[in-house]
Amino acid sequence: MKKKKKSSSTKNLGDLSKKIIDILRKNVGKAYNYKQIASILGVDDPGSRNQITKHLAQLAAKKQIEQVERGKFKIEGRKNYYTGKLDMTTKGFGYVMVEDLADDVFIPQNYLNTAFHGDEVEIYVYNNRRKKKSEGEVTKIINRKRNEFVGILDLKKDFGFVKIDDPKMYTDIFVQKNKIQDAKDGDKVVVEIEEWPEKADSPFGKITKVLGTPGEHQTEIHGILAQYGLPHDFPSEVEEFANQIDTSIQESEIKKRRDMRDVLTFTIDPKDAKDFDDALSFQKLDNGHFEVGIHIADVSHYLQPDTILDEEAYERATSVYLVDRVVPMLPEILSNNACSLRPNEEKYTFSAVFKIDKNAKVVEQWFGRTVTYSDARFAYEEAQHIIETRGGDIPAGISIKEDAYKADDRIVEAITELNGLAKIMRSRRMREGAISFDKVEVKFQLDEQNEPVGVFFKTSKDANKLIEEFMLLANKKVAEFIGKQDPKKTFVYRCHDEPDDAKLASLQTIVSKFGHKLNLKDKNSIASSLNSLLVDVQGTKEQNMVDTLTIRTMSKAYYGTENIGHYGLAFDFYTHFTSPIRRYPDVMVHRLLQRYLDNNPTASQDEYEEKCHHSSDMEGLATSAERDSIKYMQVKFMQDHQDKDFLGVISGVTDWGIFVEIIENKCEGMIRLRDLKDDHYEFDEENYAVVGRKTKKTYQLGDEVYVNVKNADLLKRHLDFNLLGLKEEVENK
Repeated sequence: MKKKKKSSSTKNLGDLSKKIIDILRKNVGKAYNYKQIASILGVDDPGSRNQITKHLAQLAAKKQIEQVERGKFKIEGRKNYYTGKLDMTTKGFGYVMVEDLADDVFIPQNYLNTAFHGDEVEIYVYNNRRKKKSEGEVTKIINRKRNEFVGILDLKKDFGFVKIDDPKMYTDIFVQKNKIQDAKDGDKVVVEIEEWPEKADSPFGKITKVLGTPGEHQTEIHGILAQYGLPHDFPSEVEEFANQIDTSIQESEIKKRRDMRDVLTFTIDPKDAKDFDDALSFQKLDNGHFEVGIHIADVSHYLQPDTILDEEAYERATSVYLVDRVVPMLPEILSNNACSLRPNEEKYTFSAVFKIDKNAKVVEQWFGRTVTYSDARFAYEEAQHIIETRGGDIPAGISIKEDAYKADDRIVEAITELNGLAKIMRSRRMREGAISFDKVEVKFQLDEQNEPVGVFFKTSKDANKLIEEFMLLANKKVAEFIGKQDPKKTFVYRCHDEPDDAKLASLQTIVSKFGHKLNLKDKNSIASSLNSLLVDVQGTKEQNMVDTLTIRTMSKAYYGTENIGHYGLAFDFYTHFTSPIRRYPDVMVHRLLQRYLDNNPTASQDEYEEKCHHSSDMEGLATSAERDSIKYMQVKFMQDHQDKDFLGVISGVTDWGIFVEIIENKCEGMIRLRDLKDDHYEFDEENYAVVGRKTKKTYQLGDEVYVNVKNADLLKRHLDFNLLGLKEEVENK
């Protein structure tokens, strides 16, 4: 008996819709029928052809392709193509925000087409009306945000894979044996992507740096810097160039400057500061007014354009402040020595000098290069003691000289008078719509091995606010001086837009759960009610959460050449002039200000806009690195406290877990819903709560709960908590 000939089976064509769209997109405007597409795909069996016919009809029904005549289909030219930045989630899919579209475009993982988080991409948006949100596909990577990643090497016999630390990276990276360098299995490394072959599951890369053993302090800190592409030391040629700069004070240079060495001048900084980039001078005038000088290190005198030192400073754009160190923008010879306004030393400075009346109104102003002499240095604690006691007796407990001492009576008078002026200026700013953010900063006490032995909170007192107000005054007045000139001149502004309406509405919903109200009627009422809210929550269990959420409603401040004002400060003009040791935009401001004081023509706006954009980007990376280093140290601290129960506040609720912030140290961790065994808990999005299906037991945003540490993962910088119960339940047991 003859065996029946098997009919040819349908080939596995994978994601057929995607393949059809790829073919039509590569041949825009040209029409294809099912036979032509089958031929391109290399299939000729009836089953496959039927599948192609079916998918063509479905795509046409969804208006993703167009049927131009019976059985023939095409994609129109550039219709439905957009560009934007890819924002990946930790679940492997992403969203692209497009300026021309109301909603973000959802990108499934299989439509990412090798794009990574932060990449600038071109996408094709499918016109699928049945779904609420637009869905799309990455068609081109316009600009890679980064090519280097940090991860842990999984070494095989003849190759390795680097598993990336970043939870938003959805693939590991394949490394051939000859590109592994001297890395060992389990090492934390930096890997650079070289290519992603078309049919490969993972991109191919090479290891560029071995960071060390995961979990070790230096390895993890260097890993955080490398994750954001930030350096941890200077190239030797840059150090050598900086060390050869003549940093001596020359008589010939003094003659070109306003000599203010005889005017009483002093600095107020954190106790552990090494670079002092601002000083205040003070003198009473015969007419009852005050002359106040805000003197800033003249970094631009040493940092000359088109040198390797300037290029390095520009690339860094900012100093990075991690929990255990500062990664400076400038080498130490400048940042801690030549440019640092240390006591009893003459320095080149760039100054804003104001004559101010007793109502803190500026009646006269002057900007220019100076030479100054700092008579004394104070820590904030010492200045605060002077303000509170109105006397100069500094006790040993807060003295930076270790022993008790008496401050100069002239400086005591200066600090007291300046504090009075600062309070008037601050009060005026608040009335004019400024928003007062006095967010608590978390600081760690570290031992000699950089192990966290304690946590303390840094709050802003009168001495801090005194310095802040005069720095704000200098920044505002410099910006006004250039910004109001006609014809218009290219300048660097610090811009801050109005808050997002949707975020404000969301904040209003959340704070109403705690009995607070916001007035969102107009710009002034918003600012006023936000200030009232920030005052009302001080000292409450929800303070840190409300402070954080309020900050998140704000637009992100940025550098730009088009001035839009600064919403948070209620200033029409604002810039950054006061910290050139640690911020490159301040260096640009100094250069531009001097250029215009010398009556030179306006600078190129395009050139400075590009520099502003780069500076804003680098500021964002530095902020992320700083935040990660704090999270790392919090996890490290909690590893040593796994046997302790903590009181915390529910700071966030999602469909997979509850976030809790511990009150005594601000460490935040997660309780996963799957770990709550007493019931099946469901997410109540409207009420920011989870509710037990059987018991109706509720855990809501702002509730106080007791927790202990379930898992402290240093490598992922993540804390998992066990929930012990609501505060009342635990304390009444």
